[in-house]
Amino acid sequence: MNIDLKGFTEEYYRKLCGDLETVKRFIVRAADECHVELTTLIVPGENDREEEMEREARWIASVDPDIVLHVTRFFPRYHMTDRDATDAETVYRLRDTAARYLRNVYTGNC
Repeated sequence: MNIDLKGFTEEYYRKLCGDLETVKRFIVRAADECHVELTTLIVPGENDREEEMEREARWIASVDPDIVLHVTRFFPRYHMTDRDATDAETVYRLRDTAARYLRNVYTGNC
């Protein structure tokens, strides 16, 4: 199962009309039942801070350090053309941050 983990702040989830705690509960439940991979799309100015990725990776590791995390690069499209693409170096830096806590972290769209 691949689950989008949009970021790791309630503020960002509210902006997207979601709820972080609900997503976290679902991830825990799914990880108990099947193979889970998570994808976080890194959007400039929204969820691209190293501290946020560190909190996210620590939490994921507390569920299971073998959960796969895909850290992917954003490109402006459709309704989100108000910002530039994520710098590839930011994606690599955040991957390295997450890899301090998780065994399987991959980049995408770089």
